[in-house]
Amino acid sequence: MEPSTDAPARSALSICVLDDDPGQVEVSVEVLERAGFHAVGTTDPQEALEKVLRGGCRVALVDLKMPAMDGFAFLERTLEHDPGMYVILVTGFYSVDSAIEAIKRGAYDYLRKPIDFVRLMKTLDELATAFSRRSEIRDLEDKLLENLEFHGIVGKSPAMIEVFELARKVARHYSNVLITGPTGSGKELVARALHQLSPVAQQKFAVCNCSALVDTLLESQLFGHLRGSFTGAADTRPGLFEYANGGTVFLDEIGETSPSMQAKLLRLIQNREIQRVGSPEIKNVNVRIIAATNRDLRGEVQAGRFREDLFYRLSSIEIRVPGLTERLEDIPILVLHFLKKYGQAYGKQFKGLSRRAQIALMQYDWPGNVRELENVISGAAIAASGDFVDVGDLPPHLQKPGRRGRTLDGDWRPQPLEEVRRVHIQRVLESCNGNRVRAAQMLGIGRTSLYRFLKRTDKQAAAARASD
Repeated sequence: MEPSTDAPARSALSICVLDDDPGQVEVSVEVLERAGFHAVGTTDPQEALEKVLRGGCRVALVDLKMPAMDGFAFLERTLEHDPGMYVILVTGFYSVDSAIEAIKRGAYDYLRKPIDFVRLMKTLDELATAFSRRSEIRDLEDKLLENLEFHGIVGKSPAMIEVFELARKVARHYSNVLITGPTGSGKELVARALHQLSPVAQQKFAVCNCSALVDTLLESQLFGHLRGSFTGAADTRPGLFEYANGGTVFLDEIGETSPSMQAKLLRLIQNREIQRVGSPEIKNVNVRIIAATNRDLRGEVQAGRFREDLFYRLSSIEIRVPGLTERLEDIPILVLHFLKKYGQAYGKQFKGLSRRAQIALMQYDWPGNVRELENVISGAAIAASGDFVDVGDLPPHLQKPGRRGRTLDGDWRPQPLEEVRRVHIQRVLESCNGNRVRAAQMLGIGRTSLYRFLKRTDKQAAAARASD
């Protein structure tokens, strides 16, 4: 059989022939190599599996009936390890039912003996063309990924394009910005992009998570302190506003700050002045404040929990970052981005996700948004041993069917947002076996915020029991 005119495509496709008949192995390998394919053969199923495990072949031509291991068992173990493998089963006892069963189990094709090499070549040429196109697509995806990356943020959905365009406009002006959006949606990345695009990009960018510190420590962190001004203050230290003078300070979870801290921040914005804790001296600073919150600050203002004057000072320019459920079309490109990132970190090279893994990711609700997706892909990249990440490499809660829960069924009833939040946090805690540190990481919030929420719900539960 003469080599195909598309010889490079054939030569890139490696094939392993497995049959308990040495003569059949020899003939098949000879025909395949003469046709331009790279082929190896063996009569030992374990040796063939080793080649699969090492990535030594992309296609396996396997006899169905073998004494040591039948073709179905080989198929199952191969796809378990690498769902991107293509297995073609060959049998001397062909039937339509057995062919259907083979396809259902994941075989790419099912041939009868003696092998019709004309048909086999047609099937292999289809695969060779598919592999060649897939390689071209991966190159195009890499270029697309570069074009869709905005200062570390990846997205192609209309909602994210709008965020990128507004960020470009806002960044030119040295004004305060409020970034809103659900936890884990990428608010800090947007803040960093604003700084990098601003006129003070060469100056410092300081970050403070307002929910992670109690009030006294937060004040010291932001404004600095004098030695001896409080217990543990062994040295005089400047705060972040002094440290980043001339640059940008990012205040994450500003909705968690107390009224007294809000008053101090308002004074800073109005007068550009700060006082270190324990010092009478007033210092002038010029910093751009970018604040972020996952709360509805307008609602917090109406409820009297957030200062109205501070809110309007911060929100003259507001950028809303959408949650992942509002930008589902970004999931494939985000997965590609994270696979590339963690593949490099762990010394692996992935070709993508299996189809069933893609379906699992698209069916999930992503309460933790992009941060949760990144954590899932990071863990899957560690667990995966093949070229493709399969559903078995994903966390257990993503492998279970029926997770969406978006449709209204007979048991659904309207609930206060606080109750929904309580139930979700409780479920995450249960999935983490009560480990609050892991639960806070999965929820994408600070440990202090989680402890504060749990303390509040415990008090509410105690009050409810007392009133009964």
